[in-house]
Amino acid sequence: MKRKLHKWRLLPLLGILTFVLSGCGMASLSALRPAGEVAQTQYNLMMLSTIIMVLVVIVVTILFLIVIFRFRRKKGDDTIPKQVEGSHKLEVIWTVIPIILLIILTIPTVKVTFDLADTKAMDQKDKEGKTKDALVVNVRANLYWWEFEYPDLGVITSQDLVVPTNEKVYFNLVASDVKHSFWVPAAGGKMDTNTDNPNQFYLEFDSQKASEAEDLFYGKCAELCGPSHALMDFKVVAKSKDDFNTWAKEMKAASEPVVEGSLAKQGEEIFNQSCIGCHAVTPNDSRPETARQAPNLATFGERERIAGVLDHTEENLKKWLEDPEVYKPGNTMTGTYGELSDGQINALTAYLMQLKVEEK
Repeated sequence: MKRKLHKWRLLPLLGILTFVLSGCGMASLSALRPAGEVAQTQYNLMMLSTIIMVLVVIVVTILFLIVIFRFRRKKGDDTIPKQVEGSHKLEVIWTVIPIILLIILTIPTVKVTFDLADTKAMDQKDKEGKTKDALVVNVRANLYWWEFEYPDLGVITSQDLVVPTNEKVYFNLVASDVKHSFWVPAAGGKMDTNTDNPNQFYLEFDSQKASEAEDLFYGKCAELCGPSHALMDFKVVAKSKDDFNTWAKEMKAASEPVVEGSLAKQGEEIFNQSCIGCHAVTPNDSRPETARQAPNLATFGERERIAGVLDHTEENLKKWLEDPEVYKPGNTMTGTYGELSDGQINALTAYLMQLKVEEK
């Protein structure tokens, strides 16, 4: 007996750890804190299905306990209880009730599915071929970074998605290599990015919820795409309509960066010799999609993360330039340039840290 108890002694500890660890994670990556119309609608459906399931469990549990205690065979009682097999009444009850519950869940689910799939606004063009009264963002997923193109604004960013609040933002989702999945948990559900055909959907960011989140949300790749899948993160910056228009105007008017200091200018020369073929340093990059093989670095000096995973410090940037494979295994940057000396890494770091558009 003691051996059996000894064998299962860790179960309570495992249960406690499971309960505690279930609360770990980032609040900004939670679908249970909706920050927009789409997320709130999907959250309501989750709550509806949860309530239905909980009610079913409660009713079944109550009936089970009633049967156990009320109809428990008494000592010395050998009578056979009344048999109810073949009862049409009971058959109808436990067939109709599940059907009713499924109907209650199906009707709003189908309605929401069609409503959220409505992207007709993306097809309404003006004389110049631009989308009328709708903001469209072309999302291109790559190993292991994200590109966000605003075709009607002539602006391209990487890793940082900037969106206006309180309006629908429509997305064209594609992948340039393997299947990925675009997911901003606080804003809405996941959507695959395919290499052959685009997927379309829209999200909306509530201004009040954005303010509570300090105007920052985070997104991830939700499709296993390789060894650095878990490191394929991006940031979503929510701005008011006026602030967004100002941002778009500054990004569209941005010119080639002007760096200061001899070390940074040396880094610019190294960059133009080794990196400019893949990276761009202006947000109004006019190169075709096939030529944009690496993240746009126009706002690199303003970011909060390096490669989407490291804190934005000079020390981390130097580590990344020295050996990116350590921090993102399988990334396409590894091996594309020769080994850099400490002096070249310092120069490139000084140059990249000065790449800014909004902060002068």
